[in-house]
Amino acid sequence: MIGRRTFFGAATASVALGSLLKSQAAAAAAQAAGQIAGNYDPRGMVGRLERLGTLDLESQQDFTEGFRLMHGKMIRKASNDALERVLARNGIDPTTPLTKEELIALVENEPAINIASKAWLANQQVTWKSLQDHFHRHADEYLSEMDAADRAGPGALELNPSMDVPAYTRHEIHIQPGGYVGDPFAGHMYHYGTNSFYIGVIGHNEQDQIHKGTAARIPLPQDGKVKRILDMGCGVGQMTAAMKERFPDAEVWGIDIGGPMVRYAHMRAANLGIGANFAQRLAEDTKFPDGYFDIVVSYIMHHELPAHITRAVIVEAERVTRPGGVYYPVDFLSGGTKMPARNMYGRWWDHRWNNEVWSFEYHGLDFTQEIAKRAFTINKATPAALPGFGARHAVRNA
Repeated sequence: MIGRRTFFGAATASVALGSLLKSQAAAAAAQAAGQIAGNYDPRGMVGRLERLGTLDLESQQDFTEGFRLMHGKMIRKASNDALERVLARNGIDPTTPLTKEELIALVENEPAINIASKAWLANQQVTWKSLQDHFHRHADEYLSEMDAADRAGPGALELNPSMDVPAYTRHEIHIQPGGYVGDPFAGHMYHYGTNSFYIGVIGHNEQDQIHKGTAARIPLPQDGKVKRILDMGCGVGQMTAAMKERFPDAEVWGIDIGGPMVRYAHMRAANLGIGANFAQRLAEDTKFPDGYFDIVVSYIMHHELPAHITRAVIVEAERVTRPGGVYYPVDFLSGGTKMPARNMYGRWWDHRWNNEVWSFEYHGLDFTQEIAKRAFTINKATPAALPGFGARHAVRNA
């Protein structure tokens, strides 16, 4: 974990004392109201979403969300139309499977495609920069809030600041500055930034609608008993919280390598009164006992992992899922280094511009088949949790 003084440099004694006094006053008021001590909540809540700290920042995010919607409906369409023209000009049927290299050779010099890509990239950069600037500018307030929330309940938080953070986790996924491990406000930025992503792709998620809907569709174990649940690669804990809400009497854990991510996840869940537990751990080395969990889930984690780590995570899921328990990792359809030109264009685009470093490794796997190689039986009758995602309902064999 990056310490605040290490990261931000020395602060003056007056600023430090002022922050401490404000934090103590806020803590006393919050305790009296039965809320998290130190909650920094300058502009209130909209349902379960804390409003951004300033009206200016909220307006900037509204703009980038609007631009993302326009891009998806108009600019991206122009890019797709340009791809169709390229294919027609080269006599290629759109359903013909292409490799990444073949696709790049076709599109790399097409103006409409490059303009669309650059416009999307610029909007993404503005989204992240405006969020990062705000949280760093108000660092003491937000860090004080997290400091106090670390010790608050319901639910527990385990941080491991001395653990070795693997190199494969250090890249800036979605070009988020610092990625999930390198900025103390990674969780804050991820939460608000991905709300914008959802609007442009699936729909609104400001109230965790997509996570709650996905959690509601997770199948039960064969005997119907759910006492313990694990969410691997939990990020900011939206799926973890949704699973705890669905199974309020269960012991629910969310784990992630990103210390800033689980700190934010714990703070947010506690603020909402959701007693999920969070820990900074690796999905391929969870530290839990054999057969401990009735349900093991993950939500769009595996396409962010190298292929050998995905296999290691499946092995770990096999180990910690009890016989008859459910393993249900939600992620994209996969299986092949070639795919129809339209699909390959989307895959390459995401890899090239959205910094999905391991996406091609993931899509080169038959993810469902990798699960079936272990002590799991795949239930193919279960529908996918989300459109375009595989239905990988696996039951742990006895």
